[in-house]
Amino acid sequence: MELNFQLPPPFLALIKLSEGEQVRYCSPYDIGADGRLKKDGWLAVTATRLIIFDGETVAEEIPLNDITSLKCEPQVNNGLLIIRTKNAPQERLLLRFTMKHVSRMAFIAKGALLLRDGVQKPVTSREYDKTCPICGRALGGTRECPKCSNKPSVLRKFFGTWGQYRAMIVLILLVMVVLSALSLLSPKVQQVFIDDYLRPQRGGMGAVAGFAGIMICLTALNITFSVLKHWLCMSMGTRVSMDLRERLYKKIQELSLSFVQERKPGVLMNRITGDTKNIRIFMQDAFSNMFNCLVTMLITIVIMLCMSWKLTLLTILFMPLAFAASMSFRKEIHRRFHMQWHRGDRMNAGLQDVLSGMRVVKSFGTEEAETEKFRRYADDFAQIQRRNEVFWALLFPMLGFLMSLGIYVATYLGGREVLGGEMSVGELTQFISYAGILYGPLQWMTFLPRQITMLLTSLERIYDILDEQPQIVEHTEAVFGEIKGEVEFRDVTFGYRSYEPVLEKINLKVEPGEMIGLVGASGTGKSTMINLIMRLYEVDDGQLLIDDVDINRLKVNDFHSRIGVVLQENFLFAGTIYNNLKFAKPDATPEEIIQAAKMANAHDFILKTPDGYNTYVGEHGYNLSGGERQRLAIARAILNRPKLLILDEATSSLDTESEYLIQKALERLTSGCTTFAIAHRLSTLKDADRIVVIDGHRIAEIGTHNELMEKQGIYCGLVTAQLQMQRLRGEADK
Repeated sequence: MELNFQLPPPFLALIKLSEGEQVRYCSPYDIGADGRLKKDGWLAVTATRLIIFDGETVAEEIPLNDITSLKCEPQVNNGLLIIRTKNAPQERLLLRFTMKHVSRMAFIAKGALLLRDGVQKPVTSREYDKTCPICGRALGGTRECPKCSNKPSVLRKFFGTWGQYRAMIVLILLVMVVLSALSLLSPKVQQVFIDDYLRPQRGGMGAVAGFAGIMICLTALNITFSVLKHWLCMSMGTRVSMDLRERLYKKIQELSLSFVQERKPGVLMNRITGDTKNIRIFMQDAFSNMFNCLVTMLITIVIMLCMSWKLTLLTILFMPLAFAASMSFRKEIHRRFHMQWHRGDRMNAGLQDVLSGMRVVKSFGTEEAETEKFRRYADDFAQIQRRNEVFWALLFPMLGFLMSLGIYVATYLGGREVLGGEMSVGELTQFISYAGILYGPLQWMTFLPRQITMLLTSLERIYDILDEQPQIVEHTEAVFGEIKGEVEFRDVTFGYRSYEPVLEKINLKVEPGEMIGLVGASGTGKSTMINLIMRLYEVDDGQLLIDDVDINRLKVNDFHSRIGVVLQENFLFAGTIYNNLKFAKPDATPEEIIQAAKMANAHDFILKTPDGYNTYVGEHGYNLSGGERQRLAIARAILNRPKLLILDEATSSLDTESEYLIQKALERLTSGCTTFAIAHRLSTLKDADRIVVIDGHRIAEIGTHNELMEKQGIYCGLVTAQLQMQRLRGEADK
């Protein structure tokens, strides 16, 4: 996200920068003091002051040293920049702006406060703009604006990967040259036959048979090389699309969890399958004819000029007009394709959501509502496809007719030259044949803008992912080794959105082997803490240390292989029980897997399934009960022999027997492990070494169960409330 826009020169002249002073952060704001949208508002921050422009005047200038508080607050469909100063300790509104600037203003506020404190390190944003900073258009699922994106750059990236296909490209070009030669040879053979044999009536049936034999051979060679060209281009297109598909899948695996969660699965699936398929179609259909047509056109024009330069110029007279008409519709074609792709993404995303949540859909009986919803998506997609196809059906025949006018002119004027004795019948036939050969590729090339637009649109969507930088980047000098289990939070602050911190100034040191219970109301940051420990996200401020080493300096894969995770809703892949257990440790032996299953109290129920460890569990493991899925998740965590264990509501929503079995399995699993456990059922944490209570995004209380009960604070209130609820349930059951 851009945090330092170029301040327009008239505004820059107003602030009179001193020597060495420069604008560090700059952003437009678009809501005035009267609540109406405006276009000439700017906020600029230098190393010493904050300046507000309203129109071409400086509305306010505040020294950074006078600012005591500066924060961005999101509201309904707009955001506010709130400030406190030494002279005005009460909060007051400084700026108002639409939602597209909320994240930007939050980062700029943070940067201004750092400059106030003498920290010169610039603030950078890992978020991306939802609208184009140049033209203001909404970005339909891509990082770059379709109108303002650098399309040659996308093509350079694409063609830059063709080095590995060099030999195949050379072979394709040679085949195209041969095809062009064969197609240009036929009119010359016809001219010789007409002028030398047919009109003088020489050679008899032998000449006719010879001509027919030559044409059959030329046609057979043409078909052979056409099939070879099509096969080569199809093979290359398949390889290119396969390589892009693999690169996309690998890149998505490397990207941070936040990137994947911000996009619907159906959209990402469409990028991997649909857009790469469009690349294959382009290679198979357009690329296979593009160079062949260009070579054929150039050679044909040269031959025609040699035969009659006047007729040739009249023949190609309409080509520039058709080309200009085609180029005038280029932006409209690009816009239509982007809209069609965006609607297709929305339809696929809706379909994927319903299929994934079919159990919920059927449980609530909303099949008809979801069918109607999908029908609207499908109709919307079909309508834009229909409009686009009508557009193509009108545009391209018109361009084809415009270009074919040249053939009619050449036939008329050439016929007059034949009647005047200036040209033979065979030469006129040859010239008209070459004109037909010339206009065949030209008419095909009227479809080329559509195919190139499809290519560019798909490439933009593909490279939107391939160019994305992961937020979790492995350090160049990453360390790895055994984990003892010491974890320390030092002034850790983090928020999924820059303007909404979830954790603030968290300080906590956990010794190896210690069990920590995390308690608090929903949304206070318990799961966020364990997400940071698992390094699914990076802290915004402060440090998170593992064994006195910054977690950012640990080798990512090595670290993840040494932690165990048991969640409330554990994901099981569609496959066998054995493969799901082996997922945590691909090189595990059958003996290790069985031992882990026994420790998790899962071995007995596995043996009762139809095929034992080879039983297919179905999508998300829905063939198993909640307790069975949970025990498999514990077995999967045990297999790693972790030194750091994460338990997120591992026993919630289970029957008494399943909870007992899982508690026994967890006792074995937590032995010797540093454990972080989240539980709403507070009785499960009474044996924890320490319980951390999070409230208001900070650690509110910390201590053992007994210590916190004696404090009569937040934890005591939560325990008391749960006991009362259990008592009420018991009375209701009676």
